[in-house]
Amino acid sequence: MEYVSTRNKELRVSAAEAIAMGIAPDGGLFCPTAFPRLTHAEFAALMGMDYKQRAAMILGKFLTDFTAEELKSFTEQAYADEKFGGRDTVPIVSLADDVHMLELWHGPTCAFKDMALQMLPHLLTASLQKTGERRTCCILVATSGDTGKAALEGFADVPKTKIMVYYPVDGVSPMQKLQMVTQQGENVEVVAIRGNFDDAQSAVKRIFTDQETAKRLDAHGLMFSSANSINWGRLAPQIAYYVSAYCDLLGAGKIAHGQTVNVCVPTGNFGNILAAYIAKQMGVPLGKLICASNENHVLTDFFAQDGVYDRNRSFHTTDSPSMDILISSNLERLLFFLSGQDDALVRQQMDALAQDGRYDVSGALGARLRADFAAGWCDDAQTARTIRRVFEEQKYLCDPHTAVAMHVMEAYRAETGDSAPVIVASTASPFKFCKPVAAALGHPIETDGTEQLAALEAVSGCKAPAPLAALGAKTPRFDRVVDKADILSTLDLIL
Repeated sequence: MEYVSTRNKELRVSAAEAIAMGIAPDGGLFCPTAFPRLTHAEFAALMGMDYKQRAAMILGKFLTDFTAEELKSFTEQAYADEKFGGRDTVPIVSLADDVHMLELWHGPTCAFKDMALQMLPHLLTASLQKTGERRTCCILVATSGDTGKAALEGFADVPKTKIMVYYPVDGVSPMQKLQMVTQQGENVEVVAIRGNFDDAQSAVKRIFTDQETAKRLDAHGLMFSSANSINWGRLAPQIAYYVSAYCDLLGAGKIAHGQTVNVCVPTGNFGNILAAYIAKQMGVPLGKLICASNENHVLTDFFAQDGVYDRNRSFHTTDSPSMDILISSNLERLLFFLSGQDDALVRQQMDALAQDGRYDVSGALGARLRADFAAGWCDDAQTARTIRRVFEEQKYLCDPHTAVAMHVMEAYRAETGDSAPVIVASTASPFKFCKPVAAALGHPIETDGTEQLAALEAVSGCKAPAPLAALGAKTPRFDRVVDKADILSTLDLIL
């Protein structure tokens, strides 16, 4: 399996090279040249495996320069029972016969990013060895809340790595901020920026492609890589949980063999739902991929307008901050796939996005977008009503992102009459967002810090995850705040 840049398919690299580099030199994203298909025999074998084994098998289809033994070792370490609360790494909770919550937040940081970022350090360090890289790897991360902590947790004190995380100072929940600023590790740095997630993400991308900065790091024996989902090593592990979810539903008798299942994913950067699209291309019987957005509904508009992407709009800070994004990086990969790997088209559209803040592929790709995807959005008031209704009717406590997905899924069903079973990606513990969740239940929380956890426990009757409860004993380490224009100067912290 080779990988090419979305903006230059003549640039061909191995999986290890793609993971080590993180992003292509031309600013493009690395993509596999083909989608491996699961055979009937392989699917039957998956049915008898646990999650660690399934993840190793799926990764092996894409990462062909890694041995089966390596991937087995990596998944056993990444998804160790003590990290994920037991052998059921990604439990499925069925709210009805045809609505199934895929809980992706039982890892050490209580968000779905753990599913990839517990694996990425193993893939990256092995990739550096395979490519003969001797420099220390500097990992730059822009986060809207969850990626930052998950990356810090995954890479803390990993040899031959340094990690720098940037987050919008007013754009994450209090619990997300506390998780990041208390992070331990000799190789970690955390910086808040005055700006939003898109500002941080754009700045990080510019740093990656700045040749003078690269030369400066090289002189210090350093190189750049990424832990955002622009890195294929971050995205690939996410494919596994959609494959595994279908196997689990089939094994539990919730669906029949070959039955189509829809998937609804709350997403801002588009990586999580793109992983479901790739699972579908591998032969998993997934139907509509329902893209759920909050008030920053640039993705919903993209699908509604058959391919017109326009980030020239107001930015909203919402109760679902991990989706407060107007530049969805992984959409570039979808354009590459749907256009038949037309790198010239992708290059043209990404140039238009950089220069004008918009692009239009409606003529060429509109019908192909509609074939696989549906989309919808809701505001904070609708999100809160969904949290309360699902709790009262189903005794299931949602975080705001998962509630957005529930609302959009139900609206899609009502509008289309599509009654296929649906997997809803539950992406974070509700205890990461205590204040909006408690307020939705009619019991506003005034306290800050980890006292919020006890307050939500009392309101909901649910227990806070241990990793969040442990934050009360930790001391904040990082308090640096910079303007978005000054991000480049912060690299001095890791030199």
